[in-house]
Amino acid sequence: MTDSAMTQLFVFEPEARRIELLVRILYWIAIGIVGWVYGVIALLCLIVQWFYILIMGRRSQGLSDFAKGYLEYMVHRMPYLYLMTERRPAVFPDKVAVFEEMEKSGGE
Repeated sequence: MTDSAMTQLFVFEPEARRIELLVRILYWIAIGIVGWVYGVIALLCLIVQWFYILIMGRRSQGLSDFAKGYLEYMVHRMPYLYLMTERRPAVFPDKVAVFEEMEKSGGE
């Protein structure tokens, strides 16, 4: 069993430091470059995946995992990029997993 800690990513934090805004600019640039390169490779994987599904009739696990890694990379960095938190993520990809929790509506 692995140790994991689940935290909600998109939470309002009222406190903000002005100096962090200056540091954030450098992080935006670095994350933007890494995200762009990662995204281009992920797009190529999706194109190859499309042909793989067309020819083989099933998905490639490796191609799917790479695209999933890109999505997790971007989602994990969004709160910092969109000025929602001061918790700085790593610039390079790290091991994260994104989960979905559906809230039940009152009518059910």
